Amino acid sequence: MANLVFYDFETCSSNVSYGQIIQAAAVLVNDNFQELDRYEGRCKLSPGIIPEAMALIVNKTTPKILKETNLSHYQMVRQMMEKFNKWKNSIFIGYNSINFDEEFLRRTLFKNLDYPYLTVTNGNERADLFNLARASHLYYPNCIKTPISDKNNPVFKLDRLAPMNGIKHNDAHSAISDVLATIEIAKLLSKNAPNVWKASLMTTSKDKALQIIKNELTFCTDFFYYGKSFPFVLTYLCEHPQWGYPMCFDLMKDPNFYFKLSTNELKNELKKTPKVIRTIKHKKHPIIMNSSYGMNFDRYKELSLSKMKERAKLIKDNKEFANKVSSILDHEAREKQDFDSQEEVYAEESIYKKFTTKEDNAIMPAFHKADWKEKFLVLQKFKDERLRYFAKKILYEENPEALPQDEYKSIHKEIASRVLSTNKEKWNTIPRTYSEIDTLRNKFKDDKDKLAMLNEINLFIEEMEKMYQKAS
Repeated sequence: MANLVFYDFETCSSNVSYGQIIQAAAVLVNDNFQELDRYEGRCKLSPGIIPEAMALIVNKTTPKILKETNLSHYQMVRQMMEKFNKWKNSIFIGYNSINFDEEFLRRTLFKNLDYPYLTVTNGNERADLFNLARASHLYYPNCIKTPISDKNNPVFKLDRLAPMNGIKHNDAHSAISDVLATIEIAKLLSKNAPNVWKASLMTTSKDKALQIIKNELTFCTDFFYYGKSFPFVLTYLCEHPQWGYPMCFDLMKDPNFYFKLSTNELKNELKKTPKVIRTIKHKKHPIIMNSSYGMNFDRYKELSLSKMKERAKLIKDNKEFANKVSSILDHEAREKQDFDSQEEVYAEESIYKKFTTKEDNAIMPAFHKADWKEKFLVLQKFKDERLRYFAKKILYEENPEALPQDEYKSIHKEIASRVLSTNKEKWNTIPRTYSEIDTLRNKFKDDKDKLAMLNEINLFIEEMEKMYQKAS
């Protein structure tokens, strides 16, 4: 089996496009969870990055820590990538990583002139222990102890799950502490829910996941809503005509009813909840189980497995129905695309709007290897304007003398304009952070430690404000 890379980032914001990683940790283990290597790094804030006060409180990062850290953001990313590139042919696993840490990683690499799709190329695959923990608890409720919410639902937050299961997690929300706790949760699940663990290792790549979904007549997977995981026994119907996701039919429903509907009637039925056609995001590590697992739940107990298979065969044999559903989905997706295309997209958030070319990807290593004085010449070879912009930002942050004076002034003025803006922007601004600090002071009025930290953060933001006011 492949080695596993457990990783975690602490960030100064929840905004994946405009925030920044400030602490990174990763541990490489073999299939017996024995440590083979590790990485830990912490960096300063880059110019123009305004932290969210609550993010700094959660990961216990004071302004003093940010100021005294030796590494710049660019230096930490280069250091981290040197290590990650050695760990090829591994499965990268985090805790709620696919929707958060992974997106931060991709955008960070994109903005730092590295190929963003590290975890799905170079022999690597990806997984998310958060999804796996929820699925394991659904099928084997006793495999892991969970706190219970006010609404009587299991809670899977790492900082609460770890101590309940006897796992040391003294420094929760520090990157290395979260990584080590995640490894221990993985050990527990692999031992107490081995069938779910094995199934999870079969869907760590989008191609493997798609093949399983297409090839199995029936299968069971879980969806999370209203604070709970629910099992669904499904069969593959078609691929989404625009996004490529497998669209699957819920075998709780009798397909004969849907076969008889006109296109407009079917369109209305597909909008109803619970949805009869369910989207499986096969690129995001779905947990696909044998359909017999679904039969243990009240939802499916009235139906036999043979009845499910009978319905699945009807779906598989009715290509006209699959085409009709595909046509409806295509029409809806095109309407949405027309709407989305009218929205302004900045370079920082454009990662999925246009992929970089092979030619530009080949220039990236040359940019990193070049001396600072040569980097400005190298960056002009990029055809993609976004990459030239990111390269100039790197020079501005790391070695401003390497930028022509007019380029430096242009970037400095743009950053000042962004961070001082009083408008509702996509990125965090100085006025927004002041407002957040005021709100948090009221929330934590009885917590002396948090109030003291908020005062430190406020002074830190005031320093930034003075610096940028000079440029505006």
